[in-house]
Amino acid sequence: MTKTGEVEGRAGPPLWWVRRRDAVGDLVLGGVSALECAWEGVPFAAEAGLPTAVGVLFGFVVGATLVLRRRWPIAVVLVGIAVAPASMGFLLAVVGMYTLASSEVPRRITAALASMSLAATFVVMYLRTRGDVEADTTLVVVLSGFVAVALTVPPVLFGLYIGARRRLMESLQERADSLERELSLLADRAEERAEWARTEERTRIAREMHDVVAHRVSLMVVHAAALEAVAVKDPARAAKNAALVGDMGRQALTELREMLGVLRAPPKPAPAPVPAVPAMPAVAAVAAVAFAGGTEDGPSLGELEALVGQSRAAGMAVEMLVHGEWAAYAAEVEQTAFRVVQEALTNCHKHAPGARVVVRLAHRAGEVAMQVENGPCDGQAPEPGLPSGGNGLVGMRERVLGLGGVFVSGPTDAGGFRVSAVLPTA
Repeated sequence: MTKTGEVEGRAGPPLWWVRRRDAVGDLVLGGVSALECAWEGVPFAAEAGLPTAVGVLFGFVVGATLVLRRRWPIAVVLVGIAVAPASMGFLLAVVGMYTLASSEVPRRITAALASMSLAATFVVMYLRTRGDVEADTTLVVVLSGFVAVALTVPPVLFGLYIGARRRLMESLQERADSLERELSLLADRAEERAEWARTEERTRIAREMHDVVAHRVSLMVVHAAALEAVAVKDPARAAKNAALVGDMGRQALTELREMLGVLRAPPKPAPAPVPAVPAMPAVAAVAAVAFAGGTEDGPSLGELEALVGQSRAAGMAVEMLVHGEWAAYAAEVEQTAFRVVQEALTNCHKHAPGARVVVRLAHRAGEVAMQVENGPCDGQAPEPGLPSGGNGLVGMRERVLGLGGVFVSGPTDAGGFRVSAVLPTA
């Protein structure tokens, strides 16, 4: 229904009626009640000594008040009680009591008016039956009581039933509407979570592609530059560098194939949830999504020696220090630690050619720490000219924070740069 009272292009019901058929039904009942009371006004006028026209008009007006039963049910019942001594308004009294009982009027008012109607009907029936029929007083009382109860109690009970049923239906309708709104809200939230998951998966794939490609290609560029410099002077070293470039390219292709194989593989059953560390930030939820794509085939801490060896082969002075006893950690922890060291070494190739680099790895109780620190450039090594997109440090930070770890990076007092990360192993 619109504010102008139109439903689907048609005018709405007039006045206080909710539906058009309610208005038509009340008008029909009011007309029938008016004709009944007008007919009963004839003997009332004769008994009261009034002109017949006055009795008919009085009865017509009284009966027509039934049209107002939905708007003022109490007034309709009071009118029915008031004209009870005139022996008119049978339909008015019955329908009025039904409407009163089925409406939202407080039950105490309904009980009071029903008692008044019952008493008025009993008194009128007793007086008329006593004067018209020569019978025992007890019989007259019983008959009057039966008629009073028959005209009052059934309409009240039926009205109470209809009112309760109507309220139940309204409650069920409200509950259905509420459930529909909740389902719509849940659907919207599910769509938001799906979009968030897609975004996180795209970010994870981009980070993996960056880590896989950037390091290998950076080493290939460094070896290619060395190959170009010694190609004429030292053919043996040139051949060695060429072989290393080929190895780097093949390893990069192998890692890319493994990653694409994981992306194309059918989805695996969701792993059992891992309880989160209480102090872990909210981004820990991202880690569950980021590493759900099969990290068991990724790199591990056991490959760090080979990783450092590749940088040494490219001409970098790298020292690796390991503290504590190595233990097998979760796949995502080892992969993250490896990627952090790998990306830090890649940045050293890009931004600190000729600098001395120290890689530290510490195994502690409940955590593993790694640090890559380079000193200042010696100024003698040529710049490799590698492009930088500024995503390396961002990716490392996302990986570490995703597992609830700590990541710190920044320049050192000696003019170098340090990358440090601590990962919980629980």
